[in-house]
Amino acid sequence: MAKEDRRILRTRNNLKKAMLELLKEKEFKEISITQIAKVARCNRVTFYSHYEDSTQLLADIFQDYLDELAQYYRESFKGKKMFSLSDPSHLIPIFEFVFKNQFVFSLMLMGEVIPGSQNIFCETISNISRSDLMLKEEIWFDVEAINSYETYALLGFFIYWIKEGFKSSPQEMAKRLAYLYSTTLGDVIVKNKE
Repeated sequence: MAKEDRRILRTRNNLKKAMLELLKEKEFKEISITQIAKVARCNRVTFYSHYEDSTQLLADIFQDYLDELAQYYRESFKGKKMFSLSDPSHLIPIFEFVFKNQFVFSLMLMGEVIPGSQNIFCETISNISRSDLMLKEEIWFDVEAINSYETYALLGFFIYWIKEGFKSSPQEMAKRLAYLYSTTLGDVIVKNKE
């Protein structure tokens, strides 16, 4: 890699680290470009030579983590010809990665910092399912509908985990999700009988 390319990567990494440090102390909307540049030990001109604004910087951070999550997801079924949705072992690496990076995924998946970040998460997972996986059995309706349902259910599951403060272990969460993937929940009781 050329010296110039390494310098660009180092500067971007410094800006990303600075943004994450500041986000641990303040709300996103309270963070200025000047503050980011100061923590990253550069100036505003350097910031603007890499990013249009702080939203683009945070989106780039989210994309880095999503790319790595996608890699973990693909690794979970690498070398397998088939796996059962009821087996939680292929889900554990995903939950472990999110658990290890709970601060970033909490920012991303709660969808309050950058509108649309939840959809980008879902599209990342959906693209892997679409390109790398297929159901063993033919089904009578559109597979894309199932893909969307499963992906947004996964988002809901992660949001639940964030809201509970990551109390459950990655292994327990993978086990629960595998159970939901393989079980029909049956009839529903209406609590309010009026």
